[in-house]
Amino acid sequence: MISYGLCGRTLKHSYSKIIHEYLGNDKYELLSLEKDELYELFESKNFAALNVTIPYKQDALNLCDVVSDEAKAIGSVNTVVNKNGTLYGYNTDYFGFVYMLNRAGITLKNKKVVILGSGGTSLTSRAVCKGEGARETVVVSRKGEVNYNNISDHADADVLINTTPVGMYPDNGRAPVDLSIFKNLSGVVDVIYNPIRTALVIEAEKRSIPATTGLPMLVAQAVRAHEYFFDTKVDDAVIEEVYFKCLMKILNVVFVGMPGCGKTSIGKAYANLTCRSFLDTDIFVEQAGMPIPEIFEKYGEEAFRDKETAAIQMLSSMSEKVIATGGGAVKREKNVELMKQNGVVVYLKRDLDKLSTEGRPLSQGGDEKILKLYEERHALYENAADVVIETHEDVEECADRLYKMILEELPKLF
Repeated sequence: MISYGLCGRTLKHSYSKIIHEYLGNDKYELLSLEKDELYELFESKNFAALNVTIPYKQDALNLCDVVSDEAKAIGSVNTVVNKNGTLYGYNTDYFGFVYMLNRAGITLKNKKVVILGSGGTSLTSRAVCKGEGARETVVVSRKGEVNYNNISDHADADVLINTTPVGMYPDNGRAPVDLSIFKNLSGVVDVIYNPIRTALVIEAEKRSIPATTGLPMLVAQAVRAHEYFFDTKVDDAVIEEVYFKCLMKILNVVFVGMPGCGKTSIGKAYANLTCRSFLDTDIFVEQAGMPIPEIFEKYGEEAFRDKETAAIQMLSSMSEKVIATGGGAVKREKNVELMKQNGVVVYLKRDLDKLSTEGRPLSQGGDEKILKLYEERHALYENAADVVIETHEDVEECADRLYKMILEELPKLF
């Protein structure tokens, strides 16, 4: 018999098992099922309680014996509890969505809201818009009356909500719309939670628009589901506690800094401390078969930078990694945006006279050349960094100090 779990079609990138384990449920499973398998499971009633995700939330509504008013209003069920053979269906996404909005300081009351997408999460978004008193709600779909060809007719929107999968892993870096057409935005919501910062949210943050991705919603709805599973009450403070535990586990730690500042040695120590894989963008560039000094010599710096960006894009789409970047990676704004999608960017500051220059093409030429590089890049490192740490001790001690710094900074960053 299955005790607890999540039913869906493709779940290999789901964080639900992690979240429920942090809530103390070590019997929670991920159940990737085809539609006929889902129906068989519900008919057998051979489970204690389940969460349901894409694409089966509406199926679950029809398969439950008793459905809550909230789930009926939304038109989908994402939480099912087996009570002595009777299946009770609930929808905890509404609670999670409102929690996410409140956490980001985004209000819908008397606002014009544009929702991208018409699927199951769009239904939840529409219900929340109604419940929170939105003045007008416009749904954009590919083939609907309002679509991406005429979306500019609604450029006066106050809040934009993305419920489409555009920009979701492994399609990181894409955004469903260009925010520049919206001049009045006071909030941007992207329900995607992998990556943690989507391209849409990064663009909103650059424009100083309050924005959020979907991890707070995912955690909050899971906590509410846990309450239904065990007929208990969980303090809202637990939502934040679990949220930050998830961030500490999921987020990459990406090192930037001058060539020779210790990104590799400290990175490996941090990876060892946190039981993660260590990855180096320079090594991935060289896997094409040519050492970096040779790339510079034969093709020039710009060719190397193109290869570096490709490596950063690939590695930054992953999770739970420690990544060392080249000294000049911050010269491209795109690189920094890629690093931040799933990562905390750490600037390692080291005294210039202690930098290693061996095998580093742009560091050759003595102290004067290194000083010039530092003057060119220092501000770029500072602007890119979420955390700045001066490296002046043993690498293990530095890694331990950095872990504590990231733990302290996360609430300010996310």
